[in-house]
Amino acid sequence: MTSHAPARASKSAPPSPLSPPGRLTATLALLSFVVPLSTDMYLPGFPAMARDLATDAAGIQLTLTAFLFGLAAGQLVLGPLSDRYGRRKPILVGTGVCTLATALCAVAPSLGPLTGLRFLMGFSGAAGVVVGRAVVSDIAYGTAAARIFGMLMALGGIAPIVAPLAGGAIVNSSGGWRAVFWVLAGASALMFMAALFLIPETLPAERRQADGIGGTLKAAVSVLTDRSYLGYTLAFCFASTTLFCYIAASPFLLQNVLGFSVGEASLAFSIGALTATASSLAATRLVSRYGSQPLLNAGLAALLVSSAAALLLTTTGNLNRVWALGLVGIGFLGLGQVFATATALALERVPHATGTGSAVLGTLQSVLGAAVAPLMGIAGDHTATPLFLGMTGCALIAALALRLTRQDRQDPHLARPERAEATATPAPPRPTQPTE
Repeated sequence: MTSHAPARASKSAPPSPLSPPGRLTATLALLSFVVPLSTDMYLPGFPAMARDLATDAAGIQLTLTAFLFGLAAGQLVLGPLSDRYGRRKPILVGTGVCTLATALCAVAPSLGPLTGLRFLMGFSGAAGVVVGRAVVSDIAYGTAAARIFGMLMALGGIAPIVAPLAGGAIVNSSGGWRAVFWVLAGASALMFMAALFLIPETLPAERRQADGIGGTLKAAVSVLTDRSYLGYTLAFCFASTTLFCYIAASPFLLQNVLGFSVGEASLAFSIGALTATASSLAATRLVSRYGSQPLLNAGLAALLVSSAAALLLTTTGNLNRVWALGLVGIGFLGLGQVFATATALALERVPHATGTGSAVLGTLQSVLGAAVAPLMGIAGDHTATPLFLGMTGCALIAALALRLTRQDRQDPHLARPERAEATATPAPPRPTQPTE
């Protein structure tokens, strides 16, 4: 079995004139921002939606579940398709369908159609997320890719803060909850237009999976059997799961355990999210000086130590506001470093199937987050033990997952393999680093 290692262009090589890095990065940022908006912006409208659609809270929450399932399924389907047909077609079809589905949500007559349309929104909107990550991996690697992923993750952290505030303002206006979907439809249309005019085809025909379903399955096998890819992916996903633990349990921690008012709890939560966002932005600068691997190691160490310390203080009854917020803040600082580096390191391992690699990473992240959220309330709503136990366990698994990457990092001859069974031809040279 022969392996083909892609040649790297010299550092002086100019970026392709078909893909201006500044505008392309801005467009990818827009793609990464709209999906979190679609998740959270309509949350303030839940009570009004229940009244208007003659249903209960569980029925309305089902529309959110449908969106998240659609998002996971869409990544599994559209990621591999982008390895076969290129990046532009899945992004354009996905964003176009997402725009139409979002507009139809605004006029949905009842809960059933709205739930189905929300699934379609998630499925089609997944194109911007999963294929967007593959585009980054097509045009950049190393520190350049880590910088771009850091910016995308930072925007993803801002969206959950902005979305409910904007959604509340829209719902309280004369337009009501349906106006939220019209605004989201406009954002999706902008996403489609930006993709149409500013995202070039970044996967040449000679690098695509040309063997139909068989080639796609071979690519999937090559991704899932790459130890280093799995190590970095598991590190990212389990580190990300600590954030899902905190999101699910933070209302009980901040209000019931620490005694904050609703307003104080909202402020504390926003500060935590901003901390992770600022850390991701800082990583885009630090990665050029220290490299992706050291930042990833440091981020996981900070996350694990802070979570374990918080668990110890909780079990001994010594947790107070200062310790809780301080340790959570340290964990979020580490989390920002992980978000900015782990994705780049994972996808760099599978340049022959970045769409598939992106799909596995995104789907596993969603599934783990959905699985742990209900567990955070298992011991009641006046204890923080499940929260910090969950965060510590997930951080420990993330740290241990890096052991899968150790052999390849120690042996330079094993770095960045191109698997012959997954590609019909050797991969052509890739651009070194886009110039911003």
